[in-house]
Amino acid sequence: MVPDGYYYALALAGAAALVGWLAGPLWALPALLLALFFLWFFRDPERAIPDSVDAVVSPADGKVTEVSPVLMNGVPHTRISIFLSVFDVHVNRSPLAGVIREVRYQKGKFLNAMNPASAEHNEQNAVTVEGEGQTVVFKQIAGLLARRIVFNKKVGDRVGRGERVGLIKFGSRVDVLLDPSAALQIKLGDRVKGGSSVLARLERVNEPLTTAGATRQGAR
Repeated sequence: MVPDGYYYALALAGAAALVGWLAGPLWALPALLLALFFLWFFRDPERAIPDSVDAVVSPADGKVTEVSPVLMNGVPHTRISIFLSVFDVHVNRSPLAGVIREVRYQKGKFLNAMNPASAEHNEQNAVTVEGEGQTVVFKQIAGLLARRIVFNKKVGDRVGRGERVGLIKFGSRVDVLLDPSAALQIKLGDRVKGGSSVLARLERVNEPLTTAGATRQGAR
């Protein structure tokens, strides 16, 4: 469970108790149901992390809504877009093991995350991870309802494949930008799970990270 779930649930439970005391138990029911929803929404299930050194795993749960070639800073990439509805787990995970080289936050709009324009214009956090022979960029993109992006790492931190790195509250989108040489393992319309679903396999692979910290974190 993400701690935010407890905060929202406790606040709503307190409101329900007050309303129930003032107006009666039935009036407290909506607040209690909303408290239960937040406990469910901020769930954080364990995942089996693939141990293959060439695997790029999904950084989020959701549906693959776009697989297309794009230019990033004038360089060709393959973009995989994953849409997270309010019913999906919203915890984000690192797509590969490596070192965080850049974290770039951008203020912006709150267009529907299904809108392709949201990839450029919405509030977002772009993270560059270097490791295993390639560099992968993933973007946490706020959606129509999301108003807060959380990222718990900083530049220079070492992360394991599938390690928890943050979350986006409520409906949102995550983009993964790969070198065109990556062999895709998914297709449009697929459902993926953060940390366990393999999006692609990298062509160039270095030796896997062997630090104890990275091994422990990647296995969570």
